[in-house]
Formats: sequence, C-alpha cells, structure tokens
Amino acid sequence: MRDPVTVNTGQTYDRSSIESWVATGNTTCPVTRAPLTDFTLIPNHTLRRLIQDWCVANRAFGVERIPTPKQPAEPSLVRSLLSQAASESNPTHSRLSALRRLRGLARDSDKDRSLISSHNVREILVNLVFSSSQSLEMSHESLAILVMFPLAEFDCVAIASDPERVSCLANLLFHSSIEVRVNSAALIENVIAGTRSSDLRLQISNREIIFEGVIDILKNPLSSPRALKVGIKGLFALCLVKQTRHKAVSAGAAETLIDRLADLDKCDAERALATIELLSRIQVGCAAFVAHALTVPLLVKTILKISDRATEYAAGALLVLCSASEQSQKEAVCAGILTQLLLLVQSDCTDRAKRKAQMLLKLLRDSWPGDSVGNSDDFVCSEVVPF
Repeated sequence: MRDPVTVNTGQTYDRSSIESWVATGNTTCPVTRAPLTDFTLIPNHTLRRLIQDWCVANRAFGVERIPTPKQPAEPSLVRSLLSQAASESNPTHSRLSALRRLRGLARDSDKDRSLISSHNVREILVNLVFSSSQSLEMSHESLAILVMFPLAEFDCVAIASDPERVSCLANLLFHSSIEVRVNSAALIENVIAGTRSSDLRLQISNREIIFEGVIDILKNPLSSPRALKVGIKGLFALCLVKQTRHKAVSAGAAETLIDRLADLDKCDAERALATIELLSRIQVGCAAFVAHALTVPLLVKTILKISDRATEYAAGALLVLCSASEQSQKEAVCAGILTQLLLLVQSDCTDRAKRKAQMLLKLLRDSWPGDSVGNSDDFVCSEVVPF
C-alpha cells in the first residue's frame, strides 16, 4: 500500500485499488461483501506512518520511503470555492483567493481536475474571463484555470461567435505577462479545435493580430517548453483554415518555424512540419521557405530522424519546394536527399511517405516543371490531418 484508506465497513485498502473497484461498478466491500453505503474514503494515517517507518527501516535493502500523498479535493470544497468565485457580492480579494485555490487543486491531479470539471466550471470561468465588470487579475486567473479543461463545442461556439470575446483573446496575446499570452493562445487553439463550423474558424483566423501574437510567442527566446508547445499547436490550428494561410506567412511563420524546428520535442516537431507542408502549398509560403537558407537542409535532415509522421510531412514539403524551385532541388541534392529517399523507400514508413519519396526521386531525376501537382491542396499524397 502507498495511500491506505478506510471504507465505511472498517476495512482498509490502497486508495487506487478501492477506487478502481468502485469505478468498475462494484458497490460492496471486497472483503466483507457488505454494501458500501458511503463512498467516502478516510485516510488511514496510522497505517501510512507504519508503512513509511518500515520503508525507512529497510532503506539498506533499496526500499524507498513513500512520500505522504496529497489528499484529493472534497466535492463540498470545490462547490464552495466555485460559489465563492462566481458570486459578484463577494469582495474581489475573496474571489481571487477562491480561484487560486481552485487552480492549485486542478494542478494537483487528474482526479481533482475531473472533480472540478463535473461542477459546471467551464461556464463559470468563461463568464469570468470575458466579464467587463471583473478585475483584470480575476480575468487572467480564470483564464489560467479554464485552459486546464477541455471545452465542449457549446463553449467553443459561445466564444468564437462573439467578436468581442475573440478581440479580447487577440489583445491578451500581447500582454506584458508571458503566462497570460500563452494562456490566451491555448484558449484560441482549444476554441478552433473544438468548433466544427468552418465559418467560425475563419472568423478567428481572419485576424492578422492573432497570427502575429501566436508567432511572437514562438519567436520569444525565453519561451518555455509549454509556450513553444502552445504556440505550435495554435499556429497549426490556425493554418488548417486554407483561406487565411497567407496571413501566417505575412506574420513571419515560415522563418519562425524553420528557426525553431530544432528546439521542439517529437510531437511539436511533427506539428511544425505539418504546418510547414500546409504553408508551402500556397505561393507566398513556398517562396518564403525557398528563400530561407536552412529550410531544405533541415527538412532533408529530418527524414527518418523523428517519426514516421514527421518524415511524411518533411517529404511532402520537400516535394512542393523542389517542384517550385530548381535552387531547392540543388540544395536538396547537396544535403544528401538521394540517400535519405532510397532509405525511406525501403523502410517501414507509411505508404504516403513512400509515394512522396518516389515522386521526389523521379522529380530530381527528370526535373519536373515548377507547376508540379505537388502544389495542389487536393494532392492525395500530401494529406495533413489534425493532431
């Protein structure tokens, strides 16, 4: 046992074990078979101390002391904090204190987030984030909590369909606090990803200021790993809207993606490469990537180095760039693309990646014209899917 708790029958179990027992539909005590009339789990502090003492006594045998676990939040506490935060009759400092405690609980564990999520927290927080009658500090604290929870489509539509709310988020992308900026970008990405309406997604991505704000987060040399992750996710979501990809290029997306590619972890690098392929399909995007001296060498280097997905997107982008530019063809050959493509064709990579590699090999051999099929959004081999 690591976190012993006692049920109403007097029996003690490890918390994770009894919770799994109840979660699978069981309503009786595993030992006594008596009904569990109360599902409250009471920490058995005495037993936990004995376990910890035993761990310390057996330290010489490689036994590590079990840290004292944080106790999960009580539903009554969560309800009280939400009520305190939502009540306009309460003083601002009291409401802020409640929000900060909620944020702390949400950070503690998935279990606490799930509990908070079950208490209508999204509607309360959305109203607090965009309420003009609340202090900015309360709005920013509410935003920090809201981005911890997935939004329902109803919530996304409520934000995306309101121009004032979209403008509010766009302005927060330029706040003096990097945390506020990142949280705003995270909420924008959540809203776009959670909105099925193409018109509403266009309404958000049609604002150049949003592209500029998200890309500025990626440009910031002090951006944390979370900031980079949020920035890449946000930019990818925005670029899925075909009509506004040129705004991303105008805001400097091409240069920023290439400059930041080496700093990203696997999943973020996949998104970045998917975004590069999307932007390379439009003329201004292709020209911007061709103009960057590191684009082709980095894409070639990426093949077979990160993941099958990353390889597919890199090959797709190279196919477009090499179709449009003889200079890119020369750079690709100089970077060793022929060896990479031959290895790719023989690898266990996806069929789409192999088809792109075969087309690239043929293109480099036969010098296809610049208006290659690789520039088409309808090209089946260049499929980019949402993450």
